[in-house]
Amino acid sequence: MRGSILGLIIPLALALLVAPRPAEAQPPEMARIGYLSPVFACSGPVPSLDAFRQGLHELGYVEGQSIVIECRSAEGRHDRLRKLATELVQMKADVIVAAGGEPVARAAHEVTRTVPIVMTNVGDPVATGLVRSLPRPGGNVTGLVTMAPELSAKRLEFLHQALPHLARVAVFRNPTNREHDAPMKELTAAAPALGVQLQTVDVQAPDDFDNAFAAITKERAQALLTLPDPLTNAQARRIAEFAEKSRLPGMYHRRESIEAGGLMAYGPSYNALFRRAAYFVDKILKGVRPADLPVEQPMKYELVINLKTAKELGLTIPPWLLFQADEVIR
Repeated sequence: MRGSILGLIIPLALALLVAPRPAEAQPPEMARIGYLSPVFACSGPVPSLDAFRQGLHELGYVEGQSIVIECRSAEGRHDRLRKLATELVQMKADVIVAAGGEPVARAAHEVTRTVPIVMTNVGDPVATGLVRSLPRPGGNVTGLVTMAPELSAKRLEFLHQALPHLARVAVFRNPTNREHDAPMKELTAAAPALGVQLQTVDVQAPDDFDNAFAAITKERAQALLTLPDPLTNAQARRIAEFAEKSRLPGMYHRRESIEAGGLMAYGPSYNALFRRAAYFVDKILKGVRPADLPVEQPMKYELVINLKTAKELGLTIPPWLLFQADEVIR
């Protein structure tokens, strides 16, 4: 009798030891990941999507074997985001990655309150109602934020340090992006102390940039500054080419703009954010609720200076500013 009882207890105990916890269950055999992009295409070299794929690979996922990525791009038309998000829901995506700012996450959130959503670089999701709080999101949205409007004022300060006689700066703003309100207030407050006048240049679509460039030239801006936005991200090379042609120093929010020929950039590593998004997808596929996954903020912000561009513009960057830089491109 005793042996019979032990024969039942031992297998049961072993089963309990090896059984996965509910929050760390095995992901589906073939998980379907929706990837919603506001601008960038779904094919070819796409740094953000490539970084996300790399993050998944590092966690052991193999595309075509353990996961399928269904990518949809609005190609710069924000009015298409809700329709594309609906498509991903109808395809029964296990999780949707909102690969852009607040407009992308909001579009996905408006069409589903059940499918988990991982945002990648939203400014303030609490203020916009996407989550209840950063430690306890409370709904079907979690992910990564870049909630630091004061970064724009810091960018203006760095630009002024590089150009002590700077008096007029053109600022690219998307009036449809509600997350631009806070950084614009920061810039407006910081500008007088630096002796700088701001020229706000509104852009909502790719077709707006020719008029924006003409306005910057007409008003004789001495430098330009961009605010984080999917549109300016997609037009980074075009903006940098205009700046180079017009001999305008530029301060940007993404390192990619420096690689395109910009002068300076200050902000988080966006590729690192997208790679980290894979962590959230992994947790969700293993059963963790988005409501229980704390929203994360970047741990570090980087200053990158392109000395090659500085030389082409005839600028001498102060040594002490170069010393502050995390990377100098020569």
